[in-house]
Amino acid sequence: MKIIKLDAIDSTNSFLRQLYAHNEVDDFTVVTTKNQTAGRGQMGAVWKTQEGKNLTASVFKSVSCLNHEDQFYVSMAVSLAIYTTLEKLLIPDLKIKWPNDILSGDKKICGILIENIFKGHALEASIIGVGLNVNQTDFEGLPQASSLKALTGVHYNLDEVLQELVSQLEDYSKYIEQQEFKMLKADYEEKLFRIEKPSTFKDKKGRLFMGFIKGVTDRGKLKLLLEDEITAEFDLKEVQLLY
Repeated sequence: MKIIKLDAIDSTNSFLRQLYAHNEVDDFTVVTTKNQTAGRGQMGAVWKTQEGKNLTASVFKSVSCLNHEDQFYVSMAVSLAIYTTLEKLLIPDLKIKWPNDILSGDKKICGILIENIFKGHALEASIIGVGLNVNQTDFEGLPQASSLKALTGVHYNLDEVLQELVSQLEDYSKYIEQQEFKMLKADYEEKLFRIEKPSTFKDKKGRLFMGFIKGVTDRGKLKLLLEDEITAEFDLKEVQLLY
């Protein structure tokens, strides 16, 4: 593992992508920063973090062993790696909120942004961006956010958390390399937030509806059981789970 530590950068994902564009990058090269000034989340959201208090990092992973249609397994593996890291730190009541937010109870403590790199139509690599709330305790205007310290009262060493996280990423990456997809998917679905529970969703037109989360497809779509025993599949742009 090679770690590049920066005092400040707009986005660790963008830095790592630019590095890859101009240089050969080793597997599990990590870029981390004390201050990310323009962090990005899912669907163009902005990820804000207090300087020096949280883990803001991006990891390079070669995934040329995967077919294009199997890319969501990277998201599953990363979610499970972070889940296991936090489990080892005794963070309570962990769940994965589809597609890859990590919750404690109903509070978000970690966001993941995976940007895949293609050569032609072939999947080449993934840049795995992780924003983990560690020692920050003030989340003004973000009622659904929390952190490890807010949950446990413990002040964490960011380097130690990063080392454990990368170790878990290495372990879960083996499932991808060996294409043990059924095991990954079963583990991921077991840990899904609101799995098999009646939940409220909002569609892209703002309409609310009820459904039961039944799991995900191999391509990462959310499978919902709706009224009249109808099963439907939704991608990230089509539905939002409210909580």
